[in-house]
Amino acid sequence: MFSVTEKATNEIKKLLQDEDFDNAFLRVRIIPGGCSGFSYEMGFDDEQGESDKIIESDGVKVAIDELSYPYLDNSVLDFKDGLNGTGFSIENPNATGSCGCGQSFTV
Repeated sequence: MFSVTEKATNEIKKLLQDEDFDNAFLRVRIIPGGCSGFSYEMGFDDEQGESDKIIESDGVKVAIDELSYPYLDNSVLDFKDGLNGTGFSIENPNATGSCGCGQSFTV
């Protein structure tokens, strides 16, 4: 199961409202690339695929395609706004390593 923290849910709601996206949801996927092999990609979408897994958190929808889901299973989407950086982050127990910059991972 993929989960979304309350902070991430609130930030997604805010971004959707700021951008005036009525029927959009956050899409999270894994793409090949980066110095460790895989990277995360996130963005708003309004077209759901037949095989997408939809996770709902307090009225916010997150879609993950069927190829990305096994890499994201049991992961947690969070939003950080501290001194060490601001933005969405994914805590992924399936990642066995990451690059020095933290932008890509291996499984």
